Amino acid sequence: MIPPQEASARRREIEDKLKQEEETLSFIRDSLEKSDQLTKNMVSILSSFESRLMKLENSIIPVHKQTENLQRLQENVEKTLSCLDHVISYYHVATDTEKIIREGPTGRLEEYLGSMAKIQKAVEYFQDNSPDSPELNKVKLLFERGKESLESEFRSLMTRHSKIVSPVLILDLISGDDELEVQEDVALEHLPESVLQDVVRISRWLVEYGRNQDFMNVYYQIRSSQLDRSIKGLKEHFRKSSSSSGVPYSPAIPNKRKDTPTKKPVKRPGTIRKAQNLLKQYSQHGLDGKKGGSNLIPLEGRDDMLDVETDAYIHCVSAFVKLAQSEYQLLTDIIPEHHQKKTFDSLIQDALDGLMIEGENIVSAARKAIIRHDFSTVLTVFPILRHLKQTKPEFDQVLQGTAASTKNKLPSLITSMETIGAKALEDFADNIKNDPDKEYNMPKDGTVHELTSNAILFLQQLLDFQETAGAMLASQVLGDTYNIPLDPRETSSSATSYSSEFSKRLLSTYICKVLGNLQLNLLSKSKVYEDPALSAIFLHNNYNYILKSLEKSELIQLVAVTQKTAESSYREHIQQQIQTYQRSWLKVTDYIAEKNLPVFQPGVKLRDKERQMIKERFKGFNDGLEELCKIQKAWAIPDTEQRDKIRQAQKNIVKEAYRAFLHRYGSVPFTKNPEKYIKYRVEQVGDMIDRLFDTSA
Repeated sequence: MIPPQEASARRREIEDKLKQEEETLSFIRDSLEKSDQLTKNMVSILSSFESRLMKLENSIIPVHKQTENLQRLQENVEKTLSCLDHVISYYHVATDTEKIIREGPTGRLEEYLGSMAKIQKAVEYFQDNSPDSPELNKVKLLFERGKESLESEFRSLMTRHSKIVSPVLILDLISGDDELEVQEDVALEHLPESVLQDVVRISRWLVEYGRNQDFMNVYYQIRSSQLDRSIKGLKEHFRKSSSSSGVPYSPAIPNKRKDTPTKKPVKRPGTIRKAQNLLKQYSQHGLDGKKGGSNLIPLEGRDDMLDVETDAYIHCVSAFVKLAQSEYQLLTDIIPEHHQKKTFDSLIQDALDGLMIEGENIVSAARKAIIRHDFSTVLTVFPILRHLKQTKPEFDQVLQGTAASTKNKLPSLITSMETIGAKALEDFADNIKNDPDKEYNMPKDGTVHELTSNAILFLQQLLDFQETAGAMLASQVLGDTYNIPLDPRETSSSATSYSSEFSKRLLSTYICKVLGNLQLNLLSKSKVYEDPALSAIFLHNNYNYILKSLEKSELIQLVAVTQKTAESSYREHIQQQIQTYQRSWLKVTDYIAEKNLPVFQPGVKLRDKERQMIKERFKGFNDGLEELCKIQKAWAIPDTEQRDKIRQAQKNIVKEAYRAFLHRYGSVPFTKNPEKYIKYRVEQVGDMIDRLFDTSA
């Protein structure tokens, strides 16, 4: 049972909580009433605000619409005014630009093109909107006048600033690659940069707006003239340089002033000069005679101008390639792409035709030279043909895209040169074979015949043109002539393209043919001499000259390609002729030979018949020795080595026989005047023989 005190306390606690809850409930009730009142007030305010917004909207929207219409009207007015200003400006274009157009574009191209753009727009406006207005005709006339001025300015700029390329600069461009380890790039500035920019702008305007292609004709005519004149100037430079200083050309050395070129001789491999130098070497070693004549014009008498013309033409061909490449680069900036090839084709025609005509003239001159047997002139074809073939890939690249007639010009010239070259080679071989035996042309001293030296000199040229000469022969299908089978591996798809090995064999066979013809002709000529000994000396000298020349000029290696025994064969021939010559001394040595001489006992008196026989032997020997020495002293053996060898061999034979004869009969009393018969001592005989083949002795 809860104590009374706790129960009383518990009741008071509960009463306090109840009282608090009642107060809270009363507060909530008051708050709800206030909230309801605020809600009613808010609803009333919102209702009033909504009513007012509706009234405002009803009054503002008409005003907004009216304002928007006014703005649109204002914009339309402004646009109309702008259009009117724009249209009115077209009517003022002619007046505003007439002065600029009349004064021309010189020095003010940017402003001028701006004026032309205004005039063009005016023309388009009047054509679209007022085709019958007088203003259209006015601006049209002004536009045409402006276009003509631009065309005239284009021509003027090209004419005034297009200069020919100087010969020295061209030579810098094409030379030096083989001579200098470091070659500076040579840039050609055909037009100053500022002028080039103006020309490009005018050309583009004329194409895009002027609808005019006449300027392209103007361009190629002017540039064509400069290209042609540049190449002709180079050729004239060669002529002047050769006539004034003997130096074919004078390329400038890098880091030197361009107007003061350093003069240096041009390299001319394979020209006649090289063979002439070889001939001089042979002459110094006693190999050169050439006192005989032939119907072949002497090679060493060739005019140096031929070399100059050849070098000039070769350099002009190279110059054409380089300058044409440069012209095409310039052209691509100025001429529209779809007109570039055609314009370039027209541009190069004059210069290319000049080269081709000059090349055909060389062919024609070679053809005439063949007729008169001047094969030295024909040699000019060889370096030119070789250079044309070497340059052909660059030619083909430069002429890519041009007309077929243009592309075919160089191959046609190459074919002509190959044909005339093959004709020259064959005619030369025939002339070697058929050179007439003219007694008055034969060397009286039996030295080397001019036919021999000319033939060797000609063949020496072929060393530097082996592939070229081989191709000449192959182009005429001369392999069949020489019975050389054509191996399919030695030919390409082109009928005129042969392997270098086949060309070498073909050329070797040709050289052997020439040497064979020469040998037959020399044998025929040797019969002109009445004295067999002189005939033998003549053949010896010529065979020896041929052999030494082959060895010194390396022709022997080329001959050996098809004839391995050529060298030993010539040595055999030489030895045979020496033996034939030695037989001429038998009529001297036979007198003192042991056979048929009287045999006697020492101390026994000789009979008259025996004494007379000994006298005849001495007299026959003396007379024969004197006669041969007198005759053979005037003969010649230019090769000192061979001369000494032949002298020594003959001296040994005669001295030995004479010494034995003297030993047997020198002390025999066959005469009262021994000095009359024993005229020479053994050493004196040797000295006399030592003076053989020496006109100065």
